[in-house]
Amino acid sequence: MKVNFLKLLLIIPLVVFSCKGKRGEVQQEEPAKQEDTTAMQTNLIFNPADLPEEPVFDIVTNVGTIRIKLYKETPKHRDNFVALASKGFFNGIRFHRVIQGFMIQTGDPLSKDMANVASFGTGGPGYTIPAEILSQFTHKKGAVAAARRGDAGNPARESSGSQFYIVENPGSCAQLDGDYSIFGETISGFEVIDAIAATPTNQRDLPLSDIIISAVKPVIE
Repeated sequence: MKVNFLKLLLIIPLVVFSCKGKRGEVQQEEPAKQEDTTAMQTNLIFNPADLPEEPVFDIVTNVGTIRIKLYKETPKHRDNFVALASKGFFNGIRFHRVIQGFMIQTGDPLSKDMANVASFGTGGPGYTIPAEILSQFTHKKGAVAAARRGDAGNPARESSGSQFYIVENPGSCAQLDGDYSIFGETISGFEVIDAIAATPTNQRDLPLSDIIISAVKPVIE
């Protein structure tokens, strides 16, 4: 039962789940408004054209830095992540759903403002990404994958335009193989993943202490 509940927690962008009573009881709420992409900064922080086929990024947080590599085999997800990062989209976004022994999740622009806390997990840039689910990529430690809505309302398994999760425990995340688009992996900062996962949370799996992304920066070598 716990495994099935954890799997539900990755089915988001346009849906938020609130926990009441027992952890396995969830209630689906109405979706919140999406991020107005015209409000994102227009001056690029970096030029996506300067990056290699498999770009490397530092996700800088207030508890440490996670370095990830994006896969060339998932170009739609790679290019979308690069485009958002180049506009500073992720700056100021929280890790809004953290489950020790499972995964850590971020990418919701609504989480920049605690006034939106009831809607955390429902935000995005206003679009989805076609699925790129490839059998060679599994939910190993540090895998980077896109969150999405459930199959009932999303039979094509399209991904959130911005929300993603990073695997903390590959054992409990193995059930997700073949269901979600994995588009990158962690190169370093595994201890930061573990530190974030160990952060105390409330009943909605929101960390009690803010864990915020200050920057997502390309690593140019």
